[in-house]
Amino acid sequence: MTEICMIRHGETNWNKEKRIQGKTDIPLNETGKLQAGVCCAAAEQFEPTVLITSPLARARVTAEIINQDLQLPLYEMKAFVERTYGDAEGMTIEDRNRYFPNRDHIPNVESFEQLQERGMKGLEEVCESFPGERVLIVSHGALINSLLSVISKGKLGTGITFLQNTSVTKFSCENGEWRVIDYNNIDHLAKVNE
Repeated sequence: MTEICMIRHGETNWNKEKRIQGKTDIPLNETGKLQAGVCCAAAEQFEPTVLITSPLARARVTAEIINQDLQLPLYEMKAFVERTYGDAEGMTIEDRNRYFPNRDHIPNVESFEQLQERGMKGLEEVCESFPGERVLIVSHGALINSLLSVISKGKLGTGITFLQNTSVTKFSCENGEWRVIDYNNIDHLAKVNE
C-alpha cells in the first residue's frame, strides 16, 4: 500500500484578497510561512519517506519549511501545479463571476477533466516510483480538490469542499484501488488561528 499525504500550500496575499492564482507564481506571505511552520508537526506525524512539491513558489517554500525538520530529498513534479485559470488569473472571485459567469468559457482555462487527468496521472506515477512508501506532497487547492472528487466519486472535492491553507488530505492506494483517509484536516492550525 502506498500512502499519500497532500498539504495545500500556506497563505499568499492573493489568497487573502480572494484573487485567483492558478499558475501565477505568487509567494507566501508571513501568515503562510507561519502556517507552514506549524504544519511541520502534522507532517512528522505522517512519518513520510518521500517529499514532493509543485514547482510554484508558494508550494515549494511551504515544502522547504516543512522539510527543515524532516530533512528528506525534495522532488518537484509539474503534475501537481495548480490549475491554469487562463484569463481569470489575478481577478478577484467577484470579478471573475462578473466577467466570466460561465466558468467553462474562460479563455485559456485548463478544463476540470484535464486537471483531474493530470493529477491522477501524477498520483499513479508516484505509486509506480515509490511503491509502499509514505509520500508527502505539497500542492494546491484546486488540484487536491480535483483528486478528492475523483477518488470519492464526487462525494467530496471540487464544488463541495473548501480546502484551507496548509490543510492535510490523505489518500491510500492498494492494488490500484484509491480511497480517501482524511481531508481538509486543520487541527495543527489551532495555534495560528488563536
